[in-house]
Amino acid sequence: MNSVQKQEFLEVARDRVADVKRMQEAGLVCKSGDFYASVHYPPITMYSPIAQEELFKTYTVPEDKLFDVYVHLPFCHGRCLFCHYPVQYGDRLDEKDRYLAALENEMDIYMRLLGLDKVQVRSILVGGGTPTYLTPAQLKYFLDFFVKRLDLSRCEQFNYDVDPATMSGPKGEERLRIMRSYGVDRLTIGVQSLDKGILKIMNRPHGLEEIYESIELSQKHGYQVNVEFIFGHPGQTLDNWIEVMEQAVRLGVEEIQLYRLKVEAYGDFQGPIKKYKQIRPEECPPPEEAIMMKQLAISILKQHGYHENIRRVFTKEKKHYSAYAWNQCCELYDEIGFGLTAFSSLRDRFGLNTQHFDEYYRCIEEGRLPVNRGLVRSQDDQIRWSIVLPIKNSEVRSKLFERRTGVPLRKVFRTKIENLKSFGLVQERPKGDETLLECTERGAFFADQVAQQFHDPKYIPFTTDQYNRGPLYPFDHCGVYD
Repeated sequence: MNSVQKQEFLEVARDRVADVKRMQEAGLVCKSGDFYASVHYPPITMYSPIAQEELFKTYTVPEDKLFDVYVHLPFCHGRCLFCHYPVQYGDRLDEKDRYLAALENEMDIYMRLLGLDKVQVRSILVGGGTPTYLTPAQLKYFLDFFVKRLDLSRCEQFNYDVDPATMSGPKGEERLRIMRSYGVDRLTIGVQSLDKGILKIMNRPHGLEEIYESIELSQKHGYQVNVEFIFGHPGQTLDNWIEVMEQAVRLGVEEIQLYRLKVEAYGDFQGPIKKYKQIRPEECPPPEEAIMMKQLAISILKQHGYHENIRRVFTKEKKHYSAYAWNQCCELYDEIGFGLTAFSSLRDRFGLNTQHFDEYYRCIEEGRLPVNRGLVRSQDDQIRWSIVLPIKNSEVRSKLFERRTGVPLRKVFRTKIENLKSFGLVQERPKGDETLLECTERGAFFADQVAQQFHDPKYIPFTTDQYNRGPLYPFDHCGVYD
């Protein structure tokens, strides 16, 4: 990038900061500029206790019998500064063996509960933690019992979240061969940065060599590759972020994914980043710079032919995306989760597994699911859920919305929607025989906050005094029917 182009991109980023300030005045963005990711509805940390019997009492499997499947393996080399999930560190081979045995039993308990001989799968995601932080023998053991319980005949995609350290070197290549032999075809590699100093601050267990080698080996073995980057992290500056993004577009991967640093816990563990930021505030980019980083990344990615596909994921071709994310967040299909902190996002309810290892093991030894929080949604909850996830990630389709809720889209949240339209954040447009409600280009930049406009007040992430009382004040017009 030459100096003229850099200045042009910086000017666009400054305009975006001005846009954020306007959105703060209007009440869309909280006064401090803090960020809360709209990943689930209700947010993952806000579910009340629920028993297995209450959660599944009236549940029936989908008509087509298909599920998306998530598996959680909570083991890592060490704690990354930004991580908000409970994990165990180090090799701990005996503990991993114990966990895998419990996971196998959990699958059997779930299948008995649903009356299934096998789970018919639409897509799969294996995450963590670092789900490849197993020995090759343990990885093979897991995949053996896992796929044995699945019908993969209609599986669209088999995803794995990995880190570069476990995908490089001879053992890394062995893992890649094993996973490929079981049908894994897409990897999300947690690169997070291409700056040595930032990787050290993040406490990542890999360096640049492992990053490049893991991508090369993954491509050699035929995987679709998505790489993740975090922005707004301590140590980052506009200049080193630009350098990282310019390197990222030369990696030759199908997908590039962006995450804004989350300081407040959005999972079952308050990550060390909060304390780090309190102790060393001078190292942390202010919210205005985080906004500029996001816009700079978008400009650089666009310059090199990458465009936003599903929210925060940039690809050159529409066909490259996570089927798991699309199915869960856009199609709202039934998804079941196995493992510590795993969730089951079902068409009218949500269940969340325990965050405590001892409780996880105890529940399974007693022959019951380790679920401890969740919600059977009321119609009000269902209407909100059917807007929040699709508008955050792509679009709300009127036919799907009415099928999920029994209510026409045109009859709900009319004041909210018209106010969002007046600020150029959303639009409604016809497509075939239905109507789409979607973020505009400007709205896509604020997709999390746009989605939070449709939250029940008790699930809005910041308190009433943290927003300006403008036309988009999220606590106004909160009723589904205004």
